[in-house]
Parts: sequence; C-alpha cells; structure tokens
Amino acid sequence: MSAVRTVAAVDLGAESGRVERADFDGERLTVREVARFPHTPAPVDGVLRWDVDLLVRSVTDGLAALGAETTVASVGVDAWGVDYGLVRADGTLVDAPTCYRDPRQLAAMDEALATVGRDRLYRSTGVQVNEINTVFALVSDARTTTRLDDAASLLMMPDVFHHLLSGAGVTEATAASTTGLYDVTSGRWATGLAEELGIPTRLLPEVVPPGTDLGPVVGPLAGGPLAGTRVVTPAGHDTASAVVATPFPGPGALFLSSGTWSLMGAEVPRPVVTDASLAANLTNEGGYAGTTRLLRNVMGLWLLQECRRAWAVRGLEFSYADLIELAGREPVLRSVVNPNARDFLGRGDMPARVQAYCRRSGQPVPDSPAAVTRCVVDSLAVSYRVTAEDIAAVTGTAPTAVCVTGGGARNGLLAQATADATELPVQCGPVEATSLGNAAAQLVALGDLGGVADVRAVVARTADLLTWSPRPDPRWEQAAARLRELTRDDDRERGLIPT
Repeated sequence: MSAVRTVAAVDLGAESGRVERADFDGERLTVREVARFPHTPAPVDGVLRWDVDLLVRSVTDGLAALGAETTVASVGVDAWGVDYGLVRADGTLVDAPTCYRDPRQLAAMDEALATVGRDRLYRSTGVQVNEINTVFALVSDARTTTRLDDAASLLMMPDVFHHLLSGAGVTEATAASTTGLYDVTSGRWATGLAEELGIPTRLLPEVVPPGTDLGPVVGPLAGGPLAGTRVVTPAGHDTASAVVATPFPGPGALFLSSGTWSLMGAEVPRPVVTDASLAANLTNEGGYAGTTRLLRNVMGLWLLQECRRAWAVRGLEFSYADLIELAGREPVLRSVVNPNARDFLGRGDMPARVQAYCRRSGQPVPDSPAAVTRCVVDSLAVSYRVTAEDIAAVTGTAPTAVCVTGGGARNGLLAQATADATELPVQCGPVEATSLGNAAAQLVALGDLGGVADVRAVVARTADLLTWSPRPDPRWEQAAARLRELTRDDDRERGLIPT
C-alpha cells in the first residue's frame, strides 16, 4: 500500500461517544479522536430513553469535521449491545430508543421466565439470561405499550446509525447476538421463542456479517465532506470490535473488555450451549469472521462511575486517579459484593447500596470513599477469577493470561488485583481497542488488511502494552468461594435457580 488509507470509526459507549480518525500506512494502524461527546439516558414518558437526536447531531458533526480534514474511504459504527431503535416503513424512528437500565425490564424478565422458563430462553439462543437483554425490553413493549404497532423493523443501535448514513435496513450479526432472540448456533432469529413471548417476528430484520459494505453515504454528508465514502459494518457490538484488536499473547488467553461493563471470555470457533454453560450462565455472542465469544457480562466500572456521581452530589469531587490512589492504601478483601446483583443495575446512591449489601451479607461495611472503592475493585477482580474458572470448566482449556482492553486497562490497581485474583499474567492495552477493531474490520473489507491475524499483528506492533504479574495470596480463593455463595443467593432472588 503506497498511501495512507483513512477510515472513520464511530464508537458509541453507554456514557460517551467518539468519532475517531483511523490511519493505516501499511504497517501501523493509529487512531486519533476527532470528536467526543457525553450522553446519558433520561426519563421520557416514564421510561429511561436515549437522546438519539443528540447522538445523531454529535456523530454527524464529528464526521463532517473529519471529512473536512481528509478523504474518508469508509465509515462504520459500533455501540453498546442490547438496545434498539424501532423504525417505521418510511425509515423514521417511532420514538427515542429505550435504555436497558429501565426498571421495566426486571418485571418483563420475571414474566418471560414464568412463560417459557430459563432453559428455553438459553437453549434457543445460547445467550446468558440477564435483565438487560433486548428480549425482555420487547416483552415489556408488547405487553405494556403500543409502540411496536407503528414499527416495521427493529434495528440494533449501531445499525440505527448505519441506516441513517446509508439507508440500509439491516442489522449486523454481533449486535443481533446480544438480544437473547438470535440463535447463535443456527445463525437465525429464534422466531419460535419470539412468538411464544408475544413479540412480532415481522420486526426482526435481515442480519449481515461484520465487514458488509452497505453502500455509499447518503444525505447531507454525501454532498460534501463524505462524498464517495462507503458505509461498512464493523463488528457492531463494541466488545466484538475490541476483541478483533486484542493482541492475544498466545493460545488460551482470555479477553476482558473493561469499561462501564466488563465482558470477559474466550474466543472459540463455535457456540458452546451445554448443561454446563447453562449452569454457569455463560453467554455466546457473535464474533468476527464467524467466531464466537463465550463470555460473561459483569457489571464493571459502572459501580465506580455511579459512586463518583453520588459523592459529587455530596460535594466530594474525586477523579478516578484519586480514588485508585486512596483505595490502594486500604486493606485488601475486607468485603466483596456480587457486581451483578439487581441492587446495582440502576442509577442511584451506589455507595449506600454497596454498604447495604455488605451489611445484609454479614461483612464489614466500607465506611469511606477509599474503602468503598477498594470493595468495588476487589469485587470485580474476584468476579473475573470466578468467570475464568467457569470458562475453563466449560471449555476444558486452562486460561493462560488475561488481556484487558478499554478504559479499565488504565486502572493499575484493578489490573494488579485481577492478576492476583486469577493467578494469571494480565496484559493491559490497547485502551482504544474498540476503535482499532472497528477500523480494522473496515480495512479488511476494503482489501488493505488480510484478516484477523493480520489485524492483531498490526495492533501488537503499534500498541503500548503493560503486563502485571500475579502475587500468590490464598485470600483470593476464599473470596471466590464467598462470591459464589452470594451469587447463588442473588440468582435465587432473580428467579434464575429454584428457591
């Protein structure tokens, strides 16, 4: 390749979005932020919803700014999973997309479990039964609203933007695989399950693989800054894009995409839907180039984000660096919570919730921001240990390392705790793996990269990586046993296992 190829990677996270410029010179792939914009859901008509108008304006402005800088060969969008837009026959959105953190999904999951049972939900799709799944939002839509009546199609969040950019009405496979309505084994929508739950199957769109060229940019951007730019689907689920650009040090390494959510798992050649994977509540999500990501969703740094917000309301302003430094002085493993307990799903006073959980479970109650932060960090690290153990048991393969990407790769205290808890080396970086993976999938489609092995080799040459070594401590094993007990109690409360 004689010239630099530039593509646009739009990365929409659950708290902020970015438009990135990605340049590939044949040897190095680099990304540079062109625009960043915060966004949060807010209640509208009693339901937590995303401000899609703000997102559209922000993405459009960022792409226009990039197009004014240089020629952009293609653009692709990745986003968080599970949420969706409802599209009318004329291509407009029915309303603002709802947010997976809305409490309506808790009741809807309980209804779905009562209607078809956990086994049916899991074996139809291979997806972890979790309150956040799209299927439960659609159950709520179908049973308590009329919003599905006006819709001709459902599009996952990244494909809402692909639709606006190209006019295409399809959804990308890795995004579809997060719904709890897509059978990852057959590669088709689980229409029978949808019908049993009262979800109209006419809404389920055509599913395309990552790397699909959807055509040229249309609309105002096509007439100027993005004239001739193609719209190419990356791996639309942000974690799937991050895994594309994870430079695994060798076979058996686990990925850990660490941000608002922690998604930890193994890249496997085909879905694993067995009694053991059901018992472990592991999820099978679509990966790049026909692979499967066998993983578990852990609540992640959301707990710390909400703690910071609550402390700020009280006039206590802490940066993440401040909290990590303070927590590093606290004793390790005084208390652990189950990050996936329903207590922690929604917005609210997270420090008080952590304290109440510790009190209810008979553990020492953290009494300061430093102690609460230490509890959150330790709880995440122990959750990673339990997840690594479960994946090893289900796959029969012992993990050899943990590869952390995303914003959590900057958190040295959590990285060391993860190494200590899992007893595995922890490789951190690249932080911007999602944008790199998004851009790389576009470059493969354009013919500039040869495939995922080529992508990871380029990333390994480009990225700054840091490795943390484990320090033996038997207390982590004891904490893992405690977390398993807490999780069993919480899962009984959620109706996932018999009382």
